[in-house]
Amino acid sequence: MTTETNSAYDTVKQAFAPVTDAFKNIQNMEVPEAAREFVKKQAETAKVRAADIHAGSEKVTAAIETAVAGSVSEAAKISRNISQAMYQDAEAFFAGIDKLASAKSLNEAVQIQSEMVRARGELFVSRAKSTTEYLGKLLADGAKTAQDNFSKVYSKTA
Repeated sequence: MTTETNSAYDTVKQAFAPVTDAFKNIQNMEVPEAAREFVKKQAETAKVRAADIHAGSEKVTAAIETAVAGSVSEAAKISRNISQAMYQDAEAFFAGIDKLASAKSLNEAVQIQSEMVRARGELFVSRAKSTTEYLGKLLADGAKTAQDNFSKVYSKTA
């Protein structure tokens, strides 16, 4: 039975001899200079592209940080201005109540009330105008910042 086993082993060994020889030869096979240069060149190109992608991602991150920081700053400023306006409105209301309480006649009370309504109307128009100008400037600045950031990010590709 051992002869049959050895015979089968030798048959399989002989059948796979070309494959075994090919593997042995691959280890000693020389890679042509052109192939090595091609691989080096492709690796260098990939390295440069990876650096470009990294730099671009840094620019995008910086642009996002700038936009977000500006937005947070503007949101805080708007919140502060609204708070200040509410405080001023409350002060004006209580000052008006105080003035009305000091009126000695109905005619004087009507006069004080008319002045208060007129002053509130003028203040409303003034705030509306300021708000419109502020929002216009904010939008223009935001568009300019976005344009600048995109030009910084994509200047390398152009």
